[in-house]
Amino acid sequence: MASRSEIDSHNIPAHVAVIMDGNGRWAKQKGGLRIFGHQSAITAVRETVESAAELGVRFLTLYAFSTENWNRPKHEVMALMQLLVHTIRQETPTLLKNSIRLQAIGQISSLPNSCQQELAEAIELTKAGTRMTLVLALSYSGRWDLTQAAQRMAADAAAGRLQASEINEQTIGQYLATAGMPDPELLIRTSGEQRISNFLLWQLAYTELYITDLLWPDFRKEHFYDAIQAYQRRERRFGKTSEQLTVS
Repeated sequence: MASRSEIDSHNIPAHVAVIMDGNGRWAKQKGGLRIFGHQSAITAVRETVESAAELGVRFLTLYAFSTENWNRPKHEVMALMQLLVHTIRQETPTLLKNSIRLQAIGQISSLPNSCQQELAEAIELTKAGTRMTLVLALSYSGRWDLTQAAQRMAADAAAGRLQASEINEQTIGQYLATAGMPDPELLIRTSGEQRISNFLLWQLAYTELYITDLLWPDFRKEHFYDAIQAYQRRERRFGKTSEQLTVS
């Protein structure tokens, strides 16, 4: 496993996204209920946030709850919402102490009122944080993001605020939930699944994918370092040849 000292501090991705997968399978292996896996995942979240901030990552986006997750058993969804409220309340002082700003993307209005209130309070309290922005993707899906962006662009076009000739990649980016953030350079997915699960579909166009078989509750700082080191070994060409990169 990689250590922090082995990381090139001059080649840190500005934005890392994480699909935190495997909580249910982890709990099943331990003979517990699925919510036990979600509760046990808090340590993995805490260590990932700490290691990202220590390395100088500017944006860390965690796929905490997808729109598809609403289809899970009602008792599990309600337990997850309660856990979300508790965790935000518990971790906000640590975010403040470390100058980490909290943001949220997704259909936030679909969350229970208690979750919306806790989120809003934490976002307000941490808004002055400058070290890193922690983004929680809640009730989020990439298709929803593209759909709402198209709807807003259509509304602006109908109102005369946007011309068809003005629509380009940069314009679309300004209407996405991640407006103002750089696209992720690295996506980490745990549990070994080989898909992006409707997450940041536009934004992941040139993102490096790092997939580990490790289940999310077992993810620790050294595993985050492994992912960063794997990213640093890759050559990001964006359609160019290796020779072109060498010349430039």
